[in-house]
Amino acid sequence: MPSIKSIIGLHIQLAFCQKRSNMGALNYLSKLCTVTSSRSKRRPMQTVEIKVKMDCDGCERKVKHAISSMRGVKSVEVNRKQSRVTVTGHVDPNKVLKSVKGTGKRAEFWPYVPYNLVYYPYVAQAYDKRAPPGFVKNVVQALPAPNALDERFTSFFSDDNPHACSIM
Repeated sequence: MPSIKSIIGLHIQLAFCQKRSNMGALNYLSKLCTVTSSRSKRRPMQTVEIKVKMDCDGCERKVKHAISSMRGVKSVEVNRKQSRVTVTGHVDPNKVLKSVKGTGKRAEFWPYVPYNLVYYPYVAQAYDKRAPPGFVKNVVQALPAPNALDERFTSFFSDDNPHACSIM
């Protein structure tokens, strides 16, 4: 069995025998000695919000344990009153959802946004009686055209219109 010194010596001789320059030999040796890892890049830090119906402390504990045992999870916040679980860490959102569903609970990504971020919060698709207070469903809403007749008349007397006082 050849020793490590003899193997390294053979590689050095081979590098010089191939008439490489000094930098070429150094590059060859550095590539030879570098250790490449097959470890994949780490996922970015993100926050995943999931809606889970929890009735008791046992349900809450079960869901929290299932998520906190996952790799990459930094923190888990459970709000049973809002049926909301917030997970922060280097995780894949779909894997978190799958883990929660594995506990036997019905789960989905958090479908609500704060009330003040929606242009028309009482549109039929956005308003949801089961939403927590201050939240409405996150739906795509059509904004009114800026040249629509009713929108123009409404903006005449708006605080945003600097000429509103001259009209009155």
